[in-house]
Amino acid sequence: MASNLDFSLTLSLLFAAAVLLQWLLRIWLVSRQVRHVARHRATVPEAFSNRISLAAHQKAADYTLAKAKLSLIDITLSAAVLLCWTLLGGLDRLNHGLLELMGPGLGQQLALLASFAVISTLIEMPLSLYQTFRLEQRFGFNQMTLGLWLGDLCKSTLVGAIIGLPLAALILWVMGSTGSLWWLWAWGTWTVFNLLLMWIFPSFIAPLFNKFEPLADESLKSRVTQLMERCGFAAKGLFVMDGSRRSAHANAYFTGFGNSKRVVFFDTLLKQLNPGEVEAVLAHELGHFKHKHITKRMVMMFGVSLLGFALLGWLSQQPWFYSGLGVDILQSKYLGVPAENNALALLLFMLAVPVFSFFITPLMSAMSRRDEFEADAYAMQQADGAQLASALLKLYEDNASTLTPDPWYVSFYYSHPPAVDRLARMPAPSGSL
Repeated sequence: MASNLDFSLTLSLLFAAAVLLQWLLRIWLVSRQVRHVARHRATVPEAFSNRISLAAHQKAADYTLAKAKLSLIDITLSAAVLLCWTLLGGLDRLNHGLLELMGPGLGQQLALLASFAVISTLIEMPLSLYQTFRLEQRFGFNQMTLGLWLGDLCKSTLVGAIIGLPLAALILWVMGSTGSLWWLWAWGTWTVFNLLLMWIFPSFIAPLFNKFEPLADESLKSRVTQLMERCGFAAKGLFVMDGSRRSAHANAYFTGFGNSKRVVFFDTLLKQLNPGEVEAVLAHELGHFKHKHITKRMVMMFGVSLLGFALLGWLSQQPWFYSGLGVDILQSKYLGVPAENNALALLLFMLAVPVFSFFITPLMSAMSRRDEFEADAYAMQQADGAQLASALLKLYEDNASTLTPDPWYVSFYYSHPPAVDRLARMPAPSGSL
């Protein structure tokens, strides 16, 4: 029978191989994207030649290339940080440092989770600052000041602590107090929390970061209301969000759950699109509800999370799971026995699972692109398809989205079909941009 040492070594090798393979695959995909976009930078694709200017096409290409090159740094940094946390013993050292400082117990476990979150944020901060204040600024998208960026960081940290620490404490208590089926109770707690968060987010959390004002344009409001009535969709209200405070990018979305659902338009979107185009974009979003895409994704998410908690319930009892990922749970200066630390199991699981689940990304992306096509088809039944095509072209141009992505990169990452594929199924928009 294989020993814990054998299992530990096997897990270490599998994890290291998966991290390396993921890194190589991501670098290869981004490199393909860079070469493909750069190769087609000089000429607007024929399908868009009468709608998109060469200057706009080249801006989108340059923006895509800049983001891709920055992602090469992010990919390598993320892989290095992951290995430092796990196989190189970073999480183990942090845990034992807190044990020496605080002793074992729930407080130490919460401190471990909080310390991990803070350190991770500090590591990611330089790239985040560069992307916002150099890359996005260079292409005219950033509207944030450093003060607003820091304010958002403080608010999100405070909200995360107020919501996250009590939830973490509850989950850790469930793990240590409800027996061998703790993972089932923990999953139930996590599920209820997510449903509650969907309900409270629009009314209590989102307003901490943005201003939401009722849609003032009565003509557009009437048009949108009639569309929702035709589609059998009820919302608590129509709101305009001051997205322009942070970015020039445009968007619209539904948020909330049950009777708290609301429609939110970025102010930038309303400036860029005419009423018919806004109606068509909203009809697309309503298509997701008509086809129950949101509900299906929620059910799938909860189903996958149930399997994840069950797997965690088993792995957390295996010594090789910890040692195989760089944590020595047998070391303890307290009473000569290992101190129970379920926070370690949670963190290791959160670090390891994305490494292996990354390889099903193409499947998830393909499912998402299928949903987008269905939503487009529904939108063309409820609104003017030519207006939808016109809106998409404007959004592609205003958001500097490349019209010539690499096909392999699309297959792996794109949650939305490329412009040429979406527009091929729509009536040709009239006029020019």
